[in-house]
Amino acid sequence: MSSSSEAHGTARKRVVVATKNPGKLAEIRAALSFPGWEFVSSDELGDWPEVEETGETFLENARIKAIAAQERFGLSALADDSGLQVDALDGAPGVYSSRFAGQDATDAENNTRLLDALSEVPAKNRTARFRCVMVFLDEDGTETVAGGTCEGRIGFEAHGQGGFGYDPLMLPDATPGLAMAELDMDGKNAISHRGAALSALHKALELG
Repeated sequence: MSSSSEAHGTARKRVVVATKNPGKLAEIRAALSFPGWEFVSSDELGDWPEVEETGETFLENARIKAIAAQERFGLSALADDSGLQVDALDGAPGVYSSRFAGQDATDAENNTRLLDALSEVPAKNRTARFRCVMVFLDEDGTETVAGGTCEGRIGFEAHGQGGFGYDPLMLPDATPGLAMAELDMDGKNAISHRGAALSALHKALELG
């Protein structure tokens, strides 16, 4: 478990978050509020080459990104890998969620591909979950892992203007009638896979 004594003091601790996604960074900043900790994206610190996600699991990919960020910037690093697992598609798109419609696919393109893949699937069989695994590497290389899921089903059309990724299509069980993209930041963090992972990570680092 990671050492986190600085979480209880006022010493400044900079953590590089291995992401170029501003929405994800905002969620992390909102959920992890240790005094003196500053979360910055890899893009804010300078040149950040694309990291090839060669892992077969969310944990493997998160670890690959965290190690790359720590080695590149010499700071504590936080990375996650998350995605959508659809039961009717045998768990796909899974680790390929961000590139379901192609290597450089947009969120809209991925959503369209998902709707096409489920076009003949009735509502009762459109069960799915968002899954997130986070890896935090402290300056000394100590690793802390946390994860979370959000159960729900895939809608038949997009709803809402918030969030990112598959949020417009995901109808969480915890918010009947509302898509993930229709929730505000606090509402989303309260029930989302990333919110659950961040809550578990917050607790682990506090106790570390």
